[in-house]
Amino acid sequence: MARAMARGWGEPVLCSDSGSGRAEALVAELGGRAASNLEVAEEADLVILCHKPAQFKTVAEEIGGRAKAVASVVGSVSTGSLRSAYQPAPVFRMTPNTPVEVRRGTVCYSPAEGVDPELERAVIALFERLGTVITVQERLVGVASAVMGVGPAYQALLAEAQVDAAVRHGLSPAMASRLVVETMSGSAALLQARDYDTLTVRREVTSPGGTTARGLDALERGGVRAAFQAAIDRVCEEPRR
Repeated sequence: MARAMARGWGEPVLCSDSGSGRAEALVAELGGRAASNLEVAEEADLVILCHKPAQFKTVAEEIGGRAKAVASVVGSVSTGSLRSAYQPAPVFRMTPNTPVEVRRGTVCYSPAEGVDPELERAVIALFERLGTVITVQERLVGVASAVMGVGPAYQALLAEAQVDAAVRHGLSPAMASRLVVETMSGSAALLQARDYDTLTVRREVTSPGGTTARGLDALERGGVRAAFQAAIDRVCEEPRR
């Protein structure tokens, strides 16, 4: 996620890692400087935490009290835990998905109380450069992530299944992929234009007894709704990794 966000911002970075070499690789790609955690905390106006949840305590003990402000994309760490670990620095809990790399991401923001409004607007504006920022109550972050966090993988699977079916009927993989992905992109734009009214969009393309109706019937019979219900249940119920 750190790499995806950095690519989306497209600017030189001041970054650190735990010895993986990813910081150096990111600097080689985007410019900037690889540094220690402490150097990042002392030099940056905003420290963005992108480490694993298991590293939270270690990183907080190292840079807590040094960072001026902190934005965390560490999925399972609450705003309360962030505030306790990084006080008196203001903290921001953000939950992005991977399309931030191409500035088409979705970022859920869970506001913390007592944050300076001007700083909050600046942080939100920074993340809005990566896509759409949506305010989500912290108690709903888990289910929101079960939709938008894993969503790119689901959309990729849907595209793959359609491509495979089209290839079976004679289209080349390249042609099928382009048709499917461009259709997905256009359909998303149309849903936005229709104020996210999925029923209206379906009705606009579905004639009674027509080809679209037959295809939708096959998908319903195949259990597409039940499959997505089961998927979101599993994501919400299983321990987050």
